[in-house]
Amino acid sequence: MNTGSIRFGIPAVLMLATALVLQAHSRSEFFPPRASLSSLPSQIDGWTGADSVLDQQTLDILGPGEFLIRDYENASQPQPWINLYIAYFPTQKMGDTIHSPNHCLPGAGWVPTSREMVQITRPDGTSFPVNRYVVSKSGERQLVLYWFQAHGRAVASEYWAKYYLVSDSVRMNRSDGGLVRLMTPMPGGESPDAAEARIMKLGSQLIPLLDSYIPR
Repeated sequence: MNTGSIRFGIPAVLMLATALVLQAHSRSEFFPPRASLSSLPSQIDGWTGADSVLDQQTLDILGPGEFLIRDYENASQPQPWINLYIAYFPTQKMGDTIHSPNHCLPGAGWVPTSREMVQITRPDGTSFPVNRYVVSKSGERQLVLYWFQAHGRAVASEYWAKYYLVSDSVRMNRSDGGLVRLMTPMPGGESPDAAEARIMKLGSQLIPLLDSYIPR
């Protein structure tokens, strides 16, 4: 078996195993109480958010879940907007799992020009890993930060997210989980570090709020 077959075979096996375990435990699932994503504050520390509506074709692709897509701007400090996207699935059965930006961004025409994993620090001083991509399309560059979040745990790896999904389904009878993505334009020759610092002016205020919408 060549390297390419192994590379594509492992995710397929992992996805099949995930689906089988989730189907086996779906009857006894626990659905924790949570706030609706629409109630996430649109005013956060000087940033004002305006919601967008996902079209029906996109909703059909994403599957049954709750989604928020919102652009935040800070009028007192003119600077590029920050786009927030949150997807929450109360249950993840076969075909209804979180769609990774690793696949969705190229599908929307965004070409990754660099990708790495970085640590984001919470206000309490703890940190967690997130994916950091620089993507480009038609000469425009944007910085993307995203991670998977469920049951008080934030991870960058899609495969670790699936592992914990299976583990928590067995231990906790829960298969709920979410994806959090933040994007911002990179005008001129702005560096990824500078764009990340701008995102985190909003992100540092947003992160402590997420447990109300993506339950621990």
